[in-house]
Amino acid sequence: MAIETTHSEFEALLRQSASLHRHLCPRQVLGVRLGMCAARRFAPLLPQKNKRMLAMVEMDGCFADGVSVATGCSMGHRTMRLADEGKIAVTFIDTVIAADENSALRIYALPDLRSRAADFARGAPSRWHAYLSAYQHMADEEMFGITPVRLNFDIRAVMGQPGVRTACSRCAEEILNLREVVREGRILCRSCAGESYWSA
Repeated sequence: MAIETTHSEFEALLRQSASLHRHLCPRQVLGVRLGMCAARRFAPLLPQKNKRMLAMVEMDGCFADGVSVATGCSMGHRTMRLADEGKIAVTFIDTVIAADENSALRIYALPDLRSRAADFARGAPSRWHAYLSAYQHMADEEMFGITPVRLNFDIRAVMGQPGVRTACSRCAEEILNLREVVREGRILCRSCAGESYWSA
């Protein structure tokens, strides 16, 4: 059953997002609105009180913060991951269902959203102000596309297993959440296994 968000609840979410940046910008509003759209689709799982839902955000920054305040998904709770595509989009994964079906729901900004927003708020003093206003008032269907998707990874591997610890046999650093790599019978961290994002 879909839940309805009141105007005052929406305003509270915007204030919460703005407090993270000391101002409110269009991408924060987009994140909050997209998160609210997801919450209606996934009620009562979102906004979440547990760790069942996982949000794969395709852009970091203020957009991701807006999604977080509206859904309860966050990096800190290990219920948000960055799939850095540079897009205003989020794939929402019910980890209980996805463990068997490998399916999810992707919500994305429509390709012509910015031009729609500029038309919607023609009297705004600038395009930035038009986006800021329009994103708060446009209907979901004017802003977002929603499509079912298949995941190209095992959700259990992404979620890991909190509390599980081991040590790299090469650098001796601790590895958490089943992120180790086993090579020729040796337990290695991803860096020592040659899968690092950095080099010394």
